[in-house]
Amino acid sequence: MTPMATAAFFDFDQTLLEVESAQMGLRMLRERKMLTTGYILKVWLANIFYRGHCLSEAGMARILLTFYRGRRLEEFEATAEAFYQNHLKPYLAPRMLSVLDDHRQAEHRLVLISGSVRYMLNPVVRDLGFERLYCTDLEVGEDGLLTGRSRGPICVDQVKSNYARQFARETGVDLASSFAYGNHPADLPILEAVGHPRVVEPSRALARIAARRGWPVLSFR
Repeated sequence: MTPMATAAFFDFDQTLLEVESAQMGLRMLRERKMLTTGYILKVWLANIFYRGHCLSEAGMARILLTFYRGRRLEEFEATAEAFYQNHLKPYLAPRMLSVLDDHRQAEHRLVLISGSVRYMLNPVVRDLGFERLYCTDLEVGEDGLLTGRSRGPICVDQVKSNYARQFARETGVDLASSFAYGNHPADLPILEAVGHPRVVEPSRALARIAARRGWPVLSFR
């Protein structure tokens, strides 16, 4: 019998990347004067609720996505590579790049699975050699403009583990021998779905869970 393959599922923000890609994107948009005062206030208030655990990861993402309403996806796709090279790639975590390379050397199937949006992550996939990307897609309306909503689910929480199981079914991957890397309680379902969960610079809540379950904790460097 042919042995089943092993996969390594990587979250992106504050796992493979030391910072939040959304914050870097907002900083760039603010420098380009593309953010309205109303949007900045809305995100600021939402962040207070989010940090106070009164707003979910998916809820925060939905608020951030409202920025895109009425815009064209092409304008963001056209600048995605430059944004990655100049604003994100310098913050890739050295230790996690080494872990990624270890999995590559072991011929594990590499999967990037993130709540961030597709146009922002496509350059990451190309540069780091991921086989598959699961993420949040932006909805385009009949008029060709972005609606400010996601097309399909926000890729957090249970959605991540659903995608991992889908990938395993499609590729013959054995989840019991596979690895997953995350930093936030929203990554808990996918961490629980594999045999080798790893937490990276975890939030306090995830750190407590990892300590109780004996999960390895990794640092960025």
